[in-house]
Amino acid sequence: MSTILIIEQVLNGVQFGVMLFLMAAGLTLIFGVMGLINLAHGSLYMVGAFAAAAVAGATGSFLLALVAALAAAAAAGALIEMVVIRRLYQAAHLDQVLATFALILIFTEGTRWFFGSFPLFLDIPDYLSGPVTLPGGIQYPLYRLALIAIGLAVGAGLWWLIERTRLGIQIRAGENDREMIAALGVDISRLYTLVFALGAALAGLAGALVGAIQSVQVGMGEPVLILAFVVIVIGGIGSIRGAFVGAILVGLTDTLGGIFLPGFFGLFMAPGAASQTGSAIASMAIYILMTLVLIWRPSGLFGARA
Repeated sequence: MSTILIIEQVLNGVQFGVMLFLMAAGLTLIFGVMGLINLAHGSLYMVGAFAAAAVAGATGSFLLALVAALAAAAAAGALIEMVVIRRLYQAAHLDQVLATFALILIFTEGTRWFFGSFPLFLDIPDYLSGPVTLPGGIQYPLYRLALIAIGLAVGAGLWWLIERTRLGIQIRAGENDREMIAALGVDISRLYTLVFALGAALAGLAGALVGAIQSVQVGMGEPVLILAFVVIVIGGIGSIRGAFVGAILVGLTDTLGGIFLPGFFGLFMAPGAASQTGSAIASMAIYILMTLVLIWRPSGLFGARA
């Protein structure tokens, strides 16, 4: 297999990983600060994608579409936090799962009612379309490189927010002792709404960005949600750094496994059996990775040890 193909697939894995990071970062923030299992996070990813597709179709502007995705997902997140989620903080995790699963059904059917069952398509803007030549003569889609750059920039901005701002200090304190920061005068309800809206906005941005290379359709958030949970388990619950590292590992494992495992089994198996076996194991690879990480470090790579 050529070096160029390997580099292209590594870049594909990194691009997939940084998009997963946008999903997982919001999810791990919400769980780390609020202790809430939010199954509806994938629905906010879908909201962002549909908002972007609708605005892009109406205005022809990709930048306005991204702004709409951020705004729609953040607004939806703030609304459901104030109306539904706020009543679940002291509830058992099973109650949280059931309530947020109900939100999935509401968002799914509401989106189908509003937009219909047929997929929408979000076009890549002209200034990001086509390939770009990388060192070594590698031709790679400019838009996928832009996704990597945007994901890294958002990750850096999120790190700055958490580590260098007053809001970040409150978020980190809220993870450790919410009663104490409430006693110090921090408005916990407002902080929780801001954190939930921030996590929702990140999910909506990911949905909009991925919507330009995939179809925008009802239910598109649930498969990504499963991968996001895998990412935060690998990286460590509540850790932004862990979410980033876990997302890159999952992205590379999923992409490279699907490409190279069938060829590996082809070294000692018949082509048909090698393809079937390789594809089956590739689909399990990220869960095998998660199992190995948990055996070695049950709290995740960057999670706090119990």
